Amino acid sequence: MSQMVIGLTGGIGSGKTTVANLFAKYEIDIIDADVVARKVVEPGTIALKAIAEHFGTDFILEDGNLDRSKLRHQVFANPNDKQWLNNLLHPLIRDEMNLQCQQATSPYCLLVAPLLIENGINKTVDKVLVIDVNPETQVNRTTKRDNNTTEQVEKILAAQISREERLKHADFIIDNESSSAIKLAESVEILHRQFLKLAIN
Repeated sequence: MSQMVIGLTGGIGSGKTTVANLFAKYEIDIIDADVVARKVVEPGTIALKAIAEHFGTDFILEDGNLDRSKLRHQVFANPNDKQWLNNLLHPLIRDEMNLQCQQATSPYCLLVAPLLIENGINKTVDKVLVIDVNPETQVNRTTKRDNNTTEQVEKILAAQISREERLKHADFIIDNESSSAIKLAESVEILHRQFLKLAIN
């Protein structure tokens, strides 16, 4: 039986991690694209060596790890550098995510990816779950959480697909507009039961 993969996505500040953690309480395996993205550039990896050769060793911290903040600023300001980095990392991230999905042992697994739709990963999963909030909420939550300015958050929002476009790809939606933890937990429980049924059939 092949593993059923649910792709979980949502814009910045929508509550993807909170929702994934609620699913994890049901012992569902979570594959997180952000965690995988960090793994493929760990010290000693081919990708980190390539980044150091392309951008220079000053993009590597003293402890041997990637200076993610410096690299982020570099690629945000230079589309060609961003393209180069995406060409290097996306295949590596995709292969590692596929491997982790195949190794999952729960009845279904969740693949959490902020850019699930933008990067076409939605085409490789069985169902897409979108965590939905309005843009004002995204800005408010993210500025509080990450000490980002409103302008920085709006730039990130502009780089992601629109809320309407994301919802077009959704098989399931969790409305995370309310800040009620109880309501969110109930939504996850209902979906968990649905996903179990789908995984068995």
